[in-house]
Amino acid sequence: MSPRGIFCWILLFCLPALSAKEVVVAYYNLENYLPMPRVVDGKRVENAPKPESAIAALITMLKRIRPDVLGVVEIGDQTMLADFQERLSAVGMVFPHSEWVASPEGGRHIALLSRFPIVERNSKPEVTFELDGRYHRMGRGILDATVELTPDYQLRLVGVHLKSRRAVPAFDEKKFRAREALLVRAHLDAIFKADSSVNLLLFGDLNDTKNELPVKDIQGISGSRTAVRDIPLRDAYGLVWTHFWSEADIYSRIDYLLASEGLWPELKLSRSGIGGGREWRRASDHRPLYTTISTSE
Repeated sequence: MSPRGIFCWILLFCLPALSAKEVVVAYYNLENYLPMPRVVDGKRVENAPKPESAIAALITMLKRIRPDVLGVVEIGDQTMLADFQERLSAVGMVFPHSEWVASPEGGRHIALLSRFPIVERNSKPEVTFELDGRYHRMGRGILDATVELTPDYQLRLVGVHLKSRRAVPAFDEKKFRAREALLVRAHLDAIFKADSSVNLLLFGDLNDTKNELPVKDIQGISGSRTAVRDIPLRDAYGLVWTHFWSEADIYSRIDYLLASEGLWPELKLSRSGIGGGREWRRASDHRPLYTTISTSE
């Protein structure tokens, strides 16, 4: 056999092992991957799907990252999730395992796609709380799933999507988001009480910047075993924004990957960042975040 042939056999033999040593985890707000009222060819259509051009741009953005585990928000029902999985599979990103959390408010949901098996599911679609004398439910619940990356390494993923900054007549959206954040913090406290060294990654759209109280509450007490640290992510130009609000021409960072103290030593920050490319705006009003985890550390 030629040296090149020997090299190819070695490469084929080694690839499965290499894929398990470093795992790319990404998160993406897909911006309304669901049927909803839209303007199509100048006319209002009540249940129009996300445009094909926008979906193609989403796929292109994710192809640059090639995640092994992908958390998403603003996905539609399970039919929409299956559609998304099929499109990813068509370009070589196969995710046979998934977790989908039913949103009490309907429409937009949280989901997780994984190349690796999901070995534990602790998601909470129904989380209630009191605000100004009335009981409410978290709009999208809490995703909580544990993925087995190798026989010796499990990663617990928590996904959230807090109340938008859009004003509503029924309640104060800032207070609502603050209460949701406390519920997320309580969920994390329960996890850390059971296992303070857990490898945990929180992903999601917190709809607040890092100086706001909801983000600080979710992060917890800095330096403690129950804290989750903000992974410093930048794009190829060194920029940190994750969301563009076109009505006000405002770029901000409201999407996060937060890691437990137990997970932090395994993060490869040099291979973590914010996805970019010309397609970003056509794809979504958010940009994808990603980090690389070394399971051999």
